[in-house]
Amino acid sequence: MKILFFGTYNPDYSRNRVLLSGFKENNINIIECHSDLKGIKKYIDLFQQHKKYRNKYDLMFVAFPGQLTMIFARFLSRKKIVFDAFTSLYDSNVFDRKTVGEKSLRAKYYWFLDWLSCSLADKILLDTNEHIKYFIKTFKIKRDKFIRLFVISDDEIFKNVQVQERTEVQKNKFLIHFHGTYIPLQGVEYVLESAKILEKYSDIRFHIIGSKIKEKFNNQDFKNIDFTPNVSYEDLFKNIAMADISLGIFGETEKAKRVIPNKVYEAIAMSKPVITGRSGAIKELFIDHENILMCDFNNARDLADKILELKNNKQLRDKLSGGTKEINKKLISKNIIRDLLLKINYLI
Repeated sequence: MKILFFGTYNPDYSRNRVLLSGFKENNINIIECHSDLKGIKKYIDLFQQHKKYRNKYDLMFVAFPGQLTMIFARFLSRKKIVFDAFTSLYDSNVFDRKTVGEKSLRAKYYWFLDWLSCSLADKILLDTNEHIKYFIKTFKIKRDKFIRLFVISDDEIFKNVQVQERTEVQKNKFLIHFHGTYIPLQGVEYVLESAKILEKYSDIRFHIIGSKIKEKFNNQDFKNIDFTPNVSYEDLFKNIAMADISLGIFGETEKAKRVIPNKVYEAIAMSKPVITGRSGAIKELFIDHENILMCDFNNARDLADKILELKNNKQLRDKLSGGTKEINKKLISKNIIRDLLLKINYLI
C-alpha cells in the first residue's frame, strides 16, 4: 500500500509525527505532499506536487488540520480519502473558544466547512466515541464513516527525557504541574482557585506553564504558584518529569466532555499520576482510581481534595503510575496504526 500524506499540516505536531512514523513502522510506503506556504499559494503548491504523485499512490490521507485541505483534496483526487478531522472548527470557535457568535455568518461558515469536508471523505478519524457522537448529531454524517483513533504515544520525544532541575523554591515540595492556555475548556481558573484553597499547606507548590496564563495572573497574589511562559515541546516533557502529579482539564464545556486532552497523554507518557475532569470520553480509556484520578468539572474544592488525596497516599500515586504504563502499551503507534490499516485497507 502507498499512502499520500497530504495537506498543510505541521509535520512536527505530535499527532502527525506519530502517524507518519506508525505507518512507516508497518512497512507502508509514505509519499508526503505538503506545503508551508500561505494563502492561495499553498493550494497552487499542493496542486503542482500532486501532479507528480497522482498515479503513484493507492490512498490519500488528509492530515490535521485539514477541513479546507480536505475539500481541495477531493477536487484533486478520485482516490479514496481518509480525513483526520481530529476536532470541529465549528465547535472549537463557536462554543469552546467563543471567538464568534453562535448565530453569526462566521459560525455558519465553520459549520459548513466541517459538514462538507466530512461529507467528501471516505473515512473520518476522531479521537473518541463521544466526539464521533457529536459529529453524527451536529453534521448528520453516517456512523460507518468514522474510525476512533486515540492520540498515540509520542515515544520519540519522551523516551530519553532528562528531568528538569527544580528551582530553590520548588525543592522538597509536592509539585503539581499544569500547562495550557486561558480558554474555557482548560479551566485554569479552577486550578488557581484550588491553589488558593491549598495555600495553607506549605509543602504544596504549583508550576503552571502558559504565556497567556502568566500574562493574566502572574501579578496576582498567589503564594504557592510559579508561572512560566510557553516552553518547547521537549522542555515541556522535562517539566512534567520533575513534577509529582500532573493536571488535565477542568472547564465545564461540552467539548471538555468529548475529548481526552493532549496534556493527559503527555503526562501518562511520563508515567505521572494525573487528575482531570470526569467525562464519558475519559472513561473510554481510563478507570478512576486505577490509572487516573477524576474530579468534578467546574469544582476547585473537589480538585483540591483530589490533590490532597494523592499527596497523602503514595500507594495510590504508585498505582496510578503503574496503570499509566499499561495504558501506554495500548497506545504504541505501531499497534494503533496496524489496527487502523485493517479498518481502511478495504478502501483500496
